[in-house]
Amino acid sequence: MSTSKSIRVGIVEDHTLFLELMSAALSEVPDIEVVATADNVAEAKKWFDSAALDVVILDIELPDGNGVGLGITLRRTNPTLGVLLLSDRDMLELLLGLPTDVRAGWSYLTKGATKSIDALASAIRATAAGQTVIDPVLVNRSQARSGTGVAALTNRQFEVLRSVARGDSNQTIADDLGIAVNSVGNHLIAIYDTLGIPDGKNARVAAVLEFLQDTTRPASYA
Repeated sequence: MSTSKSIRVGIVEDHTLFLELMSAALSEVPDIEVVATADNVAEAKKWFDSAALDVVILDIELPDGNGVGLGITLRRTNPTLGVLLLSDRDMLELLLGLPTDVRAGWSYLTKGATKSIDALASAIRATAAGQTVIDPVLVNRSQARSGTGVAALTNRQFEVLRSVARGDSNQTIADDLGIAVNSVGNHLIAIYDTLGIPDGKNARVAAVLEFLQDTTRPASYA
């Protein structure tokens, strides 16, 4: 991420009105600056300088390609670039298929979540910091698959992991659950141990990806 005060954002979205509304809304957020926009893959590849961006917001389904492939391309030219995917549908499985060299710092929101500028801005900040944030509506609908590592967690540990998947900080998790911050840290250590995740820089990202792998959601989504 850049050392400048503002998080520099690029947006690729083929619906002009939605692109303009999102760009205008983000322009009102003091620490976020929209510096580039495009409505298709070719335009983004031609005009975007990934080195000048901290986060790209990418519609998954574009007229001349898809946001995932574009994100991988941009990310490989700028290893610190955060990627926030947008979609009208639940396509979370796309995050599980990302190449290992670009897995950190990808987030996923449904377009409905962008109606809250606070939620969108929060996801941008977390993504810029290398975290993985999943749409809270999808996280809250997720249930552990039987026989998986996530299913082996206690109810409290599952709640903590869901909060991590939503992008919540340890302090926010502590406040929401009414427990001490140190207790959140202890729960995370236990979660990492159960899931076989080394406790390190990318442990939270790995835990969120494991959450996606080991959970399922009802087929219908609106």
